Amino acid sequence: MTYSKRIFGAAIIKAVNANYNADFSGQPRTLPNGVVYATDKALKYAVKNFLKENYITEKVFYFKRFNEDFIPYSLDDAFATAFPEHKDEKDKKIIAKDLLNCIDIRLFGATFAKKSKTNNVAISVHGPVQITHGVNIWHQNNFYSEQIMSPFRNPNEKSEDNAATTLGRQSRLHEGHYLHHFSVNPKNLEDITMLAGKDAKELSTDDIAKLKEALQKGVTYYDSAAKAGCENELLVWVTLKPESKLVLPNFTQLMKMEKEKFDGKVQLDLSELKIAIEANVAEIESVEISLNQASIEVKNVPQNASIKSL
Repeated sequence: MTYSKRIFGAAIIKAVNANYNADFSGQPRTLPNGVVYATDKALKYAVKNFLKENYITEKVFYFKRFNEDFIPYSLDDAFATAFPEHKDEKDKKIIAKDLLNCIDIRLFGATFAKKSKTNNVAISVHGPVQITHGVNIWHQNNFYSEQIMSPFRNPNEKSEDNAATTLGRQSRLHEGHYLHHFSVNPKNLEDITMLAGKDAKELSTDDIAKLKEALQKGVTYYDSAAKAGCENELLVWVTLKPESKLVLPNFTQLMKMEKEKFDGKVQLDLSELKIAIEANVAEIESVEISLNQASIEVKNVPQNASIKSL
């Protein structure tokens, strides 16, 4: 069934002695004022990984894969592998239809440029799901680096140290709570599905259910060495009524984390979000809050919001 309602929401990712999203030096990313942040790609990656691992019948296109020589696919390689029957296709409608068969493109959109000797194909898909950078809302931004030892020596080392094992370095954030805002607007996909023609896949209720599950569990599920200690902590999911044209403000400005914990749990104040939601209650169908009750407590919850554990 086609999904048509708009959604506003927020996700908090907790990182304790972990590195949710490193820069290319290996350290947690920081804003010019020293506040730690993560790009939208970090959360999208966790969502895509969760969908790829748990829904094997769904195609996830924009995800790193390797060929038999352990070389990452090019864009053309990925398309030829996903759609071998259309690997030399030049018809934009057919290619667009293929792209819309991929759940990550139906959710997040894509910029696709397929090169050909005779006819290049460029297609832009405006994704319904938009996610902002996640900024740490905990009052501290303390991270550290530590040396680690490799079990192997470097045979190319020209100094006398070439007989010793090599040292590396890793960085971790002591504690952070990254807050991402997101929105879902199914109308973003209407133009491309119309151009793709009959039988082109649209955003479905099943897609949204899978997205919601991935935003609740995806980071916790993806347990790499650097991300051990990162987990989904909270998800706010506000569904508007079908006819609503309401535009809500960015939720990152409406959710405040207090400086002191209570009983080992961080305290999240939703008073400003409560005001924004209750001022537009006639436009809102439902408000759902899912949280890790072992690590976070919420205050000033909007009226009639349902609360459940992640």
